[in-house]
Amino acid sequence: MTDQSTTVFRNGPVFRADAARSWATAVAVRDGSIVAVGGDEEVAPYLRDAGEVVDLEGRLLLPGFVDAHVHPVMGGLERIRCDLTDGHALADYQATIGEYVDRHPGRPWVLGGGWSMGAFENGCPTAAQLDAVVGDRPAFLPNRDHHSAWVSSRALDLAGIDASTPDPADGRIERDASGRPTGALHEGAAGLVERLVPATTQADFDEALAVGQAYLHSLGVVGWQDAWVEVDGDGPSVHAAYLRAQAAGTLTARVVGCLWWPRERTPDEVADQVARFVAVREQTAGAGGRYDAGTVKIMLDGVAETGTAAMLEPYLDRCGHPTGNTGLSFVGGQLLRSIVSRLDAAGFQVHFHALGDRAVRDALDAVAAARRANGTGDRRHHLAHLQVVHPDDVRRFREVGAAATLQALWATHEPEMDELTIPFLGDRRAGWQYPFGDLYRSGATLAMGSDWPVSSPDPLAAIHVAANRVSPVAPAGTPAFLPGQALPLSVALAAYTAGSSYVSRLEGVSGSVSVGHSADLVVLDRDPFAHPTTQIARARVDRTYAGGRLVHQA
Repeated sequence: MTDQSTTVFRNGPVFRADAARSWATAVAVRDGSIVAVGGDEEVAPYLRDAGEVVDLEGRLLLPGFVDAHVHPVMGGLERIRCDLTDGHALADYQATIGEYVDRHPGRPWVLGGGWSMGAFENGCPTAAQLDAVVGDRPAFLPNRDHHSAWVSSRALDLAGIDASTPDPADGRIERDASGRPTGALHEGAAGLVERLVPATTQADFDEALAVGQAYLHSLGVVGWQDAWVEVDGDGPSVHAAYLRAQAAGTLTARVVGCLWWPRERTPDEVADQVARFVAVREQTAGAGGRYDAGTVKIMLDGVAETGTAAMLEPYLDRCGHPTGNTGLSFVGGQLLRSIVSRLDAAGFQVHFHALGDRAVRDALDAVAAARRANGTGDRRHHLAHLQVVHPDDVRRFREVGAAATLQALWATHEPEMDELTIPFLGDRRAGWQYPFGDLYRSGATLAMGSDWPVSSPDPLAAIHVAANRVSPVAPAGTPAFLPGQALPLSVALAAYTAGSSYVSRLEGVSGSVSVGHSADLVVLDRDPFAHPTTQIARARVDRTYAGGRLVHQA
């Protein structure tokens, strides 16, 4: 009699992603857990009665990917709205927006996003370009990294933004030579229009989570840290979407919700905010299941392409001369150290957005201060993005016990890097970008994530760039970007599985193919180790299992 709860995988390589980076050729799963790992001898007791035997036929079996920095609900919203992520030029975006407008004539606003700064002169689209396809309708379309927004003239008018409107402290209004807003709003300036956008309903959030989860499963992702979960307020929310999906049994991924730290908090409000987060964490833990809210996200700076990433030295102008701009720090160093020490004492992990070298240093200083104040508790604080890291700070990740969460897809030559970043950093600092190899050699704990919808959530594409420092879609002849910072394939795979599981406190449950672990597994259509590293991105996901449940099949 067959046992439908038992599945055996055999006849193919198994990358275990365990501490020894060991390999196997067969795995048995029963009731959602891994019960045997090894070869045919180890799985023989389960083979005869297995409900399914998967012949790998040389394909690679590995742990399911865990994305340590992603926005699945935000990505899902874009997929169900005006999704610009597949476009590469103004004509692409205008065609997509025009089709959306024609399909939805009754919607008062045009919402969505996902455009690339590299498609526009100086990285900035204009309201006139948007007006050409939306007419007099208000439109609000964030770019891929959600640090800028493209808005129509009608949206500017509704928000009262004109030449006399001052830049907010945490953002910038793009203007023409006469001072008139052109239609691009950076960082906090986007909020001047966003506050007028119709509120997202709970049904929208719920649908977006379902769409985002299905898409991530199709790419082999079985768990993640959602890097922006707001819990201040009682209205519809991403947080509620996770709780509702968990209660309904539709949340098949393992999720860490990173509670968003409101950057406008004053020193006198820190204690109350931490207490609020403690209450949310306890409520979430009481719900039980796959959703955890034990992490807090602090956004420290912006992005290099708009000159808002926090730098130790000024950006350069187009002639290579220093400017007066060193970027934006959303939370000052002294206040940040106080916040992180309080969160650490309360048992929270802190997940930092740290892109510029000043932001990276401020985050490391804050983690060090928390260790001095509270001891070396197992908090697993981690820094995401790490575009520019001063060489003196590379070794500090290991010293202070902070993990490095890498967005590998960005470490490549492409227009935003070559035209909007390198000229304004200068050669010396440009050589400090995305130092994956140096972090690995220094002993830092590495995790990986996509930051989708900022960039593709495909782990194999990111791993390809981590190993090659060239995009899989780059034109032929594109040189590798700082090739000395490339990672071995096994290290990159381990970072996207075991490393991200570790920073998500899942290493005893997921992230490696080990007896007793949940059967969070992925079957690829080939073995990337058997092919040149330049072909990694050609691999595709055949099957994804979450807790032994088949959640995707190609």
